[in-house]
Amino acid sequence: MPDGQQDIDTRDSGVLFDTGIEGMTCASCVGRVERALGKVPGVTEASVNLATGRARVRAAPGTGIGAIVETVEATGYQPRLEQVTLAVDGMTCASCVGRVERALKAVPGVLDASVNLAAGAAAVRVPAGAVSAGDLVAAVGRVGYEAKPASGSREERAERQAARDEDAQHLRRQLILAAVLTLPVVVLDMGSHLVPAYHHWLLGMMSQQTIHLILFALATVVLFGPGWQFHARGWPALLLGAPDMNSLVALGTSAAWGYSVVATFVPGLLPAGATGVYFEAAAVIVTLILLGRWLEALARGRTSAAITGLLKLQARTARVLQGGDERDVPIEEVVVGDTIRVRPGEKIPVDGLVLDGSSFVDEAMISGEPVPVQKGEGHEVIGGTINRTGTFTYRATRVGADTLLAQIVRMVEEAQGDKLPIQALVDRVTLWFVPAVMAAAALTFAVWLVFGPVPALTFAVVNAVAVLIIACPCAMGLATPTSIMVGTGKAAELGILFRRGEALQTLRGAQVIALDKTGTLTRGRPELTDLDVADGFDRDEVLRLVGAVEAASEHPIAEAIVAAARAAGAALPEARDFDARPGFGVTATVDGHRVVAGADRLMRETGLDLAPFAETAKRLGSEGKSPLYAAIDGRLAAILAVADPIKDTTPQAIRALRALGLRVAMITGDNAGTAQAIATHLGIDEVVAEVLPGGKVDAVKTLQENGTRVAFVGDGINDAPALAQADIGIAIGTGTDIAIEAAEVVLMSGDLRGVVDALALSQATMANIKQNLGWAFAYNAALIPLAAGALWPAFGILLSPVFAALAMALSSVSVLTNALRLKRFAPPRVATRDADGARPATA
Repeated sequence: MPDGQQDIDTRDSGVLFDTGIEGMTCASCVGRVERALGKVPGVTEASVNLATGRARVRAAPGTGIGAIVETVEATGYQPRLEQVTLAVDGMTCASCVGRVERALKAVPGVLDASVNLAAGAAAVRVPAGAVSAGDLVAAVGRVGYEAKPASGSREERAERQAARDEDAQHLRRQLILAAVLTLPVVVLDMGSHLVPAYHHWLLGMMSQQTIHLILFALATVVLFGPGWQFHARGWPALLLGAPDMNSLVALGTSAAWGYSVVATFVPGLLPAGATGVYFEAAAVIVTLILLGRWLEALARGRTSAAITGLLKLQARTARVLQGGDERDVPIEEVVVGDTIRVRPGEKIPVDGLVLDGSSFVDEAMISGEPVPVQKGEGHEVIGGTINRTGTFTYRATRVGADTLLAQIVRMVEEAQGDKLPIQALVDRVTLWFVPAVMAAAALTFAVWLVFGPVPALTFAVVNAVAVLIIACPCAMGLATPTSIMVGTGKAAELGILFRRGEALQTLRGAQVIALDKTGTLTRGRPELTDLDVADGFDRDEVLRLVGAVEAASEHPIAEAIVAAARAAGAALPEARDFDARPGFGVTATVDGHRVVAGADRLMRETGLDLAPFAETAKRLGSEGKSPLYAAIDGRLAAILAVADPIKDTTPQAIRALRALGLRVAMITGDNAGTAQAIATHLGIDEVVAEVLPGGKVDAVKTLQENGTRVAFVGDGINDAPALAQADIGIAIGTGTDIAIEAAEVVLMSGDLRGVVDALALSQATMANIKQNLGWAFAYNAALIPLAAGALWPAFGILLSPVFAALAMALSSVSVLTNALRLKRFAPPRVATRDADGARPATA
């Protein structure tokens, strides 16, 4: 059997699964996995191969591979899983989604399947190599839909977009044809009912039978011309015992048309007084539903606008330097290591590192920040961003599917294809909804036939048709996925990536926001934040001499002082007689001056009085900083502090989070005094200090006690376990890849205000989904009884099938229009300064 292939054995011995396993290192690993698999109910044989990293499991028919995968995970190893994406055509309602999902989940080896009606796509999770795409396509085909593997390439996306555009154009043409044919039907039939004079004039021109024949001809062309698509899909689904929206439309319009045909050609078969015709109902229903389908197709195209916009950011060609010559090559031909030149105003083709030159690059598509970022030698540039000013060359480091832009598109698509927990309710309802509607229509027909007024048959047919038409579950199927697609797309525009659609719902329920300090609240690198000099000393000269001494040290504090000195333009001379004492400080001779720099204990040891800087030292301590001192030629020269500065936007973000009613906690390895000072300055509610890297998970667990839902925000490698432990993990996008992989939400800009924006967007999206679901369910709950004739006994009011069709078409359009409102979402505005006007603190 080829590696990665799954064999479905039809013999009595059962089903044979072949799946990959990662993490096994020795024979004991093999034995552990084999013993665990052997205990799975239904498994008759298990064989694990260490060399190939695969397990072959024979199990009784009906044994799911999910139990096998869970067992491997429980033993501490990782099954190799993959996601297969299919493009599915022909789905029109929530019932279609349920049918396709059930068909995919029934394929042996499939762990899970999620189908998105709005995107027309299915995401199927399987053990790597265990299920072929052909098997999945065949499964979809058996339930009446067309599917094909989706690679996610730009060409394929362009083809799918072209197909969607063509589908919308086809619907438009069909709608125009149906409307042109339906208009005379309405004028001939309904005009006669509404205008008596017109009715009498018409009968003077032709007989009633002739009018019926004209109506028959026009309605038949509408029903089996533009309306044939409903019959082509609806009747086969009905015969398979899995009716959908098309089945309801086909059944309803056929009933109205068939009743009218009998009344026109063989009226003797009907009771006296029951020979009215309803050709106009059949024609108008088809036309109105086509109108709804067309508007729906246009709106669906707008839901994927974010993906389309992201793809348009990618350059088509790259200017590659080869042997001193420049050559424009298609973006697909660029390989890692190529040297590329970018000129002002051009898009950067792929990710890379600048080799020569400098410029300002607009990275708004990544970070959402409009201010261009300066780039020079050694700086990273991102494919899809725009070079604004200078010319530079750079080396390609990531190309094709590995570029950041490609990863962003992939994340957004995966999030858009996800199902939220709230969707489970919709799935359970829609599973039985269409059969229930057909049962309700049959009951309506029977009740009116038995208890209705004369002509009872006419009333029974009309009301049953109204029930069938008005109850199509299109709005239910579109309610959640359209909001997810628009919401995650808008988030991507703001520099927020929801790696899983479910995070939209989970984030909304967060009660505590736990923040890592370094790199999250702070800039992540030490800087010289304070330097006050004593009387008689020049600040620049002190900084030059101290910088020269610290240049000989490798301590991070020394690096920050040296960087500040060089940034001030100081030329740092060589330090002689350098001596470093851990925990105290450093001494050296620079340009004939004896320079001492370090902690207070070193100064006291040298006999210096620190009283002149007592107030400054107290202030620095209240800000969470540890003061350092410098002495030159035996005189106290300066007090200075090096700290990791709080990001300028952090105070604003903290205030906004608290304004949303959230409790804010900080988890840090700093000592308790420093941590508390920072927390007090920022207004943080809770501090967990002196935490070792491995203790962050325990800190998150403590915050989660009593069912409290915690969102953890971090950026480092040591934050990954805590990101995974939290109810929702939010990674600062400027951090490490491993932290990003462990999180459900990624902030591309590294700005903590993105957490506020993500929360607000989560709340807006969930509110939008609930509005959609509320409308969809309330619509059906209210109008099905109305269509059945609930108002007739008290008010003598019936709902015409024509108005039922109009209401059904508008329900889907209303849901889509409401979802598209999320495109206008604006991030909440927060103040730009602290209430007291103070500068941001440092850590």
